[in-house]
Amino acid sequence: MTSRLTRAAVATLALAGLTAPALVPPAVAGGDHGGGHHGHHGHGHGGHGRQEVRFSTFNASLNRATAGALVSDLSTPGNAQAAAVAETIQRTDPDVLLVNEFDYVADGEAAELFRENYLEVGHNGAAPVDYPYYYVAPVNTGVPSGLDLDNNGTVGGGNDAFGFGDFPGQYGMVVYSKFPIDTARVRTFQDFLWKDMPGAKLPDDPATPAPADWYSPAELDVVRLSSKSHWDVPIRIGRRTVHFLVSHPTPPVFDGPEDRNGLRNHDEIRLWADYVRDRADYLYDDQGERGGLRRGSSFVIAGDQNSDPLDGDSVAGSAQQLLDNPAINTRVTPSSDGAVEASARDGGVNLTHLGDPALDTADFAEPPGNIRADYVLPDRATRITDAGVFWPTSTDPLFRLVGTYPFPASDHRLVWIDVELARAHRH
Repeated sequence: MTSRLTRAAVATLALAGLTAPALVPPAVAGGDHGGGHHGHHGHGHGGHGRQEVRFSTFNASLNRATAGALVSDLSTPGNAQAAAVAETIQRTDPDVLLVNEFDYVADGEAAELFRENYLEVGHNGAAPVDYPYYYVAPVNTGVPSGLDLDNNGTVGGGNDAFGFGDFPGQYGMVVYSKFPIDTARVRTFQDFLWKDMPGAKLPDDPATPAPADWYSPAELDVVRLSSKSHWDVPIRIGRRTVHFLVSHPTPPVFDGPEDRNGLRNHDEIRLWADYVRDRADYLYDDQGERGGLRRGSSFVIAGDQNSDPLDGDSVAGSAQQLLDNPAINTRVTPSSDGAVEASARDGGVNLTHLGDPALDTADFAEPPGNIRADYVLPDRATRITDAGVFWPTSTDPLFRLVGTYPFPASDHRLVWIDVELARAHRH
């Protein structure tokens, strides 16, 4: 998210007149959009019968303080931050990309404007990038619950929304792809109730002797697990389908001793951990279909998980639910020299961190300092051929795209992996 993590307080917006958006069919671009680049499907070529594909995640901080502001900023090609984000994407050229903190706008309006006015326009010598396909859908951020979820005695504002946000759709996300998206098989988990996860880490009110009672029974009947949403987006790559499992768990801060955000972050991460391990019989999607991913399916988990395995404010073991998951390939870890340099330059709490600074993906204020927050993780049967974090050192001409605070694009860095896929496999 933003706030403390971006060193700036989130501006507030009165919710008067705003209503929760209905879950409507998301906007997905057709295969004949744009021109010139449709033949480039796949980042490269592996051996005979195999294809190399680059998957990526980028918390691009393309969120705005008021509804409609992102559309306004993207309606012309002159927004400096959006241009820096677009050039970062062009320099890394992912085939399938998740953008976190991209405000949801109905009918895909913001997603299309960013594609047409920024991604498809070259920046500073970088080649334009064409994504014929994209996926957007509503999220929980900013959707009023009508309840006092933060227990401060009043109802209203971001802390009482189903996911923190000052208007519906703030801090949303979008998936862009050079390959077709199987929209008929997309699964979303926006409405799944937190209480319906077996063994859920529900927060406890420390002022009472009863356990797990931060939320009243009536509140638990409506409190959703996902702070934004969880999407299973099937990407068709030749005859193969790869399930792009994307989300953006809440940061484990901005709460009190009940640690409601830290506990929620843990369980949001757990959703995908269960989903890929055939442990999700309890799970139901927004269309009522139950269960997790079919055994043997190919997948890539991507997103800002807001959790470092060793440092920061997470509940212990949160990120490890993915990193120690036997269904997931973690043999190659994205890294950068720029993160090492930034850790030393920023100093402070970074000097006491337990994790390898080369693995950091975010340049945060203290606390928590620079941490690994963003992940791209394929299934264990998929071979990773290369991986990296776009974090140039200060001597690199492209350092201008990451910079130091205030950042030209985002306080997060784009993370990518290249995987080798067999051409003739399908699930």
